[in-house]
Amino acid sequence: MPIYVVTGGAGFIGSNFVRLALDTVADLAVVTIDLLTYAGNLENLAGVPADRHTFVRADITDPAAVAEAIPEGADAIVHFAAETHVDRSILGPLAFARTNVVGTQVLLDAARARGVRRFLQVSTDEVYGSLGPDDPPFTEDLPLDPTSPYAASKAGADLLVLAAHRTYGQDVVITRCSNNYGPYQFPEKLIPLMLSNALEGKPLPVYGDGRQVRDWIYTEDHSRAILAVLAQGRPGRVYNIGARSERRNIDLVRLMLRELGKDESLIRYVKDRPAHDRRYAIDPTRAETELGWRPQVPFEDGVRRTIRWYRDHADWWRRVRDGSYREFYDQWYGGR
Repeated sequence: MPIYVVTGGAGFIGSNFVRLALDTVADLAVVTIDLLTYAGNLENLAGVPADRHTFVRADITDPAAVAEAIPEGADAIVHFAAETHVDRSILGPLAFARTNVVGTQVLLDAARARGVRRFLQVSTDEVYGSLGPDDPPFTEDLPLDPTSPYAASKAGADLLVLAAHRTYGQDVVITRCSNNYGPYQFPEKLIPLMLSNALEGKPLPVYGDGRQVRDWIYTEDHSRAILAVLAQGRPGRVYNIGARSERRNIDLVRLMLRELGKDESLIRYVKDRPAHDRRYAIDPTRAETELGWRPQVPFEDGVRRTIRWYRDHADWWRRVRDGSYREFYDQWYGGR
């Protein structure tokens, strides 16, 4: 029976990956490690098969807890666990350095000690920095040029992962993905924030002129790419994951309002955040040619699926918007 250890498996992308992996990999057993901070939620894992899934609440920066949670000889660690929200990283960068950098090193050390076959680092396109309007998309050969504390912490973690391969011969792979969307995303990120506010008739805060461009991928397609990299990726290799689906933020917001039957008068332009990257775009050619992976969900279809999910699961997103979320929201958007 293959065993995957999934860190951050109670979060948005992690929980979607756990569900897909258990559904598609024969006889797979998954050990999820999650500290259940504000964005981690056991409800995200409701209904997964209990006989093949084990949950461990642990801090990835705690070496003893991590070593105890990882089964000897596990087939892979899939490392999602991270502080991920750029705005929060601007308010408090130290937590990002601790979780994203120190936590990754703890996991790498534990993987070697426990004889884990493969370590997959789930990274982000933000490590490459920002693109101009006519620049070609990010390729894996570009130098790292992060512009936020979040992106810098992920770049640092990526370098530690690659160093483990070069220094110890550790079997590691890295995926750098574009913006994800889909079910179970915490409502501080763009799509669930706009959806939840619109569904309640609240203002939709849009940074600056709203013309920042992001490359969007439905989270199930990202999870399928990770499974492909686990199975076929070359050790020490980086794979960019994207759906070639660039959209301006304001156009995405308007699309969601149209789908919801809401008026654009809900849009409120707010002061742009510091060092806000203007454009991200991913070139996934390497994953497509080496792994035979392709995204399966067209953008408009994925957005409609996501809208239906948030409309049908209002109880979920209302429950997760707890005091820590409201405190952050008021602190960040209140004066903008």
